[in-house]
Amino acid sequence: MSDLINEFREYREKMNDKILESGNKVMKRIYSVDTLAYQDGALPVKTKEMLGLVSSMVLRCDDCIKYHLEKCHEQGMTDDEVFEVFSIANLVGGTIVIPHTRRAVEYWEALNTKAGINTKS
Repeated sequence: MSDLINEFREYREKMNDKILESGNKVMKRIYSVDTLAYQDGALPVKTKEMLGLVSSMVLRCDDCIKYHLEKCHEQGMTDDEVFEVFSIANLVGGTIVIPHTRRAVEYWEALNTKAGINTKS
């Protein structure tokens, strides 16, 4: 399971480095705005990450889903909370989101396993 996590993290870091090393100011600014948007503000980080996860699921971006799952995990989300987020994403996005939910559950379980958290079977 941790291979799933490590492969994603390594690939993401490698490719982000290449993108940022290009020196393109617009890309650097997009990354910067993304970082700033998810900081504490009127909404706490945890809420913003939940919103990011729902949006990513509705837009069907598996990389974004994994990223936001990791951030939600860091924020201490429980299994019950993450499944409520999944339910909202599926309600808004429709049944086309189900395959992404399957992969999201797999990734969430991998994060819990890596952290030594017992997941629901």
